[in-house]
Amino acid sequence: MRRLTKKKALTLVKELDAFPKVPESYVESTASGGTVSLIAFSLMAILAFLEFFVYRDTWMKYEYEVDKDFGSKLRINVDITVAMRCQYIGADVLDLAETMVASDGLKYEPVNFELSPQQRLWHMTLQHIQERLKVEHSLQDLIFKTAIKGPPPPQDDSSTSLHACRIHGHLYVNKVAGNFHITVGKSIPHPRGHAHLAALVSHDSYNFSHRIDHLSFGEDLPGIISPLDGTEKVSADSNHIFQYFITIVPTKLNTYRVSAETHQYSVTEQDRAINHAAGSHGVSGIFMKYDINSLMVKVTEQHMPLWQFLVRLCGIIGGIFSTTGMIHGIVGFLVDVICCRLKMGVYRQLKVNQGQMYKIICSQCSWLQL
Repeated sequence: MRRLTKKKALTLVKELDAFPKVPESYVESTASGGTVSLIAFSLMAILAFLEFFVYRDTWMKYEYEVDKDFGSKLRINVDITVAMRCQYIGADVLDLAETMVASDGLKYEPVNFELSPQQRLWHMTLQHIQERLKVEHSLQDLIFKTAIKGPPPPQDDSSTSLHACRIHGHLYVNKVAGNFHITVGKSIPHPRGHAHLAALVSHDSYNFSHRIDHLSFGEDLPGIISPLDGTEKVSADSNHIFQYFITIVPTKLNTYRVSAETHQYSVTEQDRAINHAAGSHGVSGIFMKYDINSLMVKVTEQHMPLWQFLVRLCGIIGGIFSTTGMIHGIVGFLVDVICCRLKMGVYRQLKVNQGQMYKIICSQCSWLQL
């Protein structure tokens, strides 16, 4: 009884077989079929190889949300060289609440404003990357993934006459709009803000030509090249004002190399010569007015999952196999039909009378009945 039940179950399973086996004696191999199979296998191998590279690649996903962190401090990373002596200039920050931020984290280092050949090459490379970033925005994704970032070559300060000043370091400010500026004279506290001792510096010493090697906000991370990195401005006038209007965007960066919170920014700039007689008023210096955006950008590096890669791979193999089989069948059918009609004489141009045409039709009909 159990054996009969097993036999019935096996018989039922065999009837449900969706892949019946064809005996080899009924299978005929042809040269055309072998050629099509060779082409199909080649296409499968090429597309599977390319699909593997797609599987290995990653892409950046951008998401936006409201920034709810208002109580933390904002870090400003500075590395600027000004073509004036260090004793003539001062740098500090004044935020929107008229709060003066101590600039103890900044260092003043006498240097040469002119760059060495190695530094000039690094500076030109950085400027070229900035130009390409303005045109090809996808280049930033590559920089995110590879975490490309390197410090500039060290400056050679062996010369005795150092007429420029490198201001570098970092500051912690309130997370509100503010103004970071470099102007004439050291800053001193004031009940209504602050002031600079500019009266002790001669106007002939003014020269606010400058080079920004690095300016960023938040944690300094590899893979982020700020818009002002590599900026160089040379002024022919002694009284000149340079203004940068910066919009800071909080950013969460999560890649396979880096995972941290930092800030990106966009900037617009303008500069003009100060001439009180011509109506162009102002204070000579470098002014960077920044504001913080309320939206946060989340940048995440994503990868194709393994199951999706396997599904796509099966689709490639099955699709090529089915498509080449259909094409081979259709071409074979058309060839058979054309050859059969040529043998029957359908396309032969024969001049026959009505009786001969009747005989030909009758003979063809009798042949078809057979």
